[in-house]
Amino acid sequence: MLHGSPLRAMIAFALPLIATGMLQQSFNSVDIAVAGRFAGHGALAAVGSNGPVIGLIINLFVGMAIGVNVVIANYIGQKNHAGVARAVGTSAYLSVICGIIMLVISQLVARPILTILDTPAEVLDQAIEYLRIMGIGMPFMLMYNFGSAVLRSIGDTKRPFYILVATGFLNIGLNLLFVIGMGMGVAGVAWGTVIANVVNAAAIGYILLYKGGEVTLQYRHMRPYRQELRKIFAIGLPAGLQGTVFSFSNVFILSAINSFGAIAAAGSAAAIIFEFYNYHIISAFAQTATTFTGQNFGAGQNERIRRIFLYSLGMAFVGSLAFATAILWKDNFFMSLFTGDAEVLEYGCVRIAVVLLFQFIASYYEIGGGVLRGIGHSMTPAIITITGTCVLRLLWVGLFPEGASFGALLLIYPVSWTLTDIMMWVAMRRITNSLPRWYAAKKDTGIATA
Repeated sequence: MLHGSPLRAMIAFALPLIATGMLQQSFNSVDIAVAGRFAGHGALAAVGSNGPVIGLIINLFVGMAIGVNVVIANYIGQKNHAGVARAVGTSAYLSVICGIIMLVISQLVARPILTILDTPAEVLDQAIEYLRIMGIGMPFMLMYNFGSAVLRSIGDTKRPFYILVATGFLNIGLNLLFVIGMGMGVAGVAWGTVIANVVNAAAIGYILLYKGGEVTLQYRHMRPYRQELRKIFAIGLPAGLQGTVFSFSNVFILSAINSFGAIAAAGSAAAIIFEFYNYHIISAFAQTATTFTGQNFGAGQNERIRRIFLYSLGMAFVGSLAFATAILWKDNFFMSLFTGDAEVLEYGCVRIAVVLLFQFIASYYEIGGGVLRGIGHSMTPAIITITGTCVLRLLWVGLFPEGASFGALLLIYPVSWTLTDIMMWVAMRRITNSLPRWYAAKKDTGIATA
């Protein structure tokens, strides 16, 4: 991360991250596919309608994992081995506490929040059952995410990927067993995912305890160190707040989608899966930018950060657009993986054309935010994202005219991404131009400034 051209190392770092994100997303995708194909569109709507709700519950705590990644990466760049040990122990302690909080919240809010969101009456009970069971697995999901963040700080994105390959197949097998073999319906797909999450957490815990190398978890350090907590919160809280408010805005859009009925809710639930997959492409390069920036900033090598930003942005842009184009090209085929209902399929294809195809626009603010977090400016991208995407989406839903089309509702996504990009560009110019040696590599690389 600190020497030579960063491009090859960034690709090697990002590709397993993309695969890991997609496999992790596949847990939910398999739930939706099995529910839609074998339990009907009602089960599909029940499972799919929980996506934004689950995101609302977990994103604040998942944001803390970003703080863990940046803090440890900075310590590694500084060659501060004692700081690394303290940060790893603090992150393990934090993951347990946050996981317990998520478990409690999920059980308490399941019925109230799904009722407030106008979840169609015919699927409400199934949706509540799914969310409460999934809540049992949230602590293990968070332990895996924190552990993966620790390993990413030393460039290890492969072992988390291998874990998800194994548990992905386990999840598929359990879902099919519980739903088709035992007739458990929505509960079956939820329990399959919970068990897979438990295995994920156990595997990542074993690696950190016995095979972690520089980031091995030591029992004597598994406690909250004040300095490390402060640093993790300084980076992680704004990132988590951003994710939470982002999910909050999506929850409101979900409420508007639910107003079109269970068929529209089912179609949107299936199509949004491809947006999640595409987001993992963008997010992988954003995480790459954060980690590489964190180490280089810790080592005082600011001239490399500019190249890291531009390489990450280019790869995210191309990867996202290529994925979306491929899905749009065969949209009926990909939608048919989740449903055989023609009306559900039609709504899903509308979402693919209006939202997924233009998701590459989000690359700039995601990559820019990743770089800013890596140099310690975590609040700035949080404020920009909250303002540019979340506030505008809430206004859009609030002012959405009665009788307008499903596609018109979804236009808010490309519009909000564009406005957020503009604000991020302004912030990047102001912050990075003040960094010492930011332009030092210009004459050597010929790469234009951000």
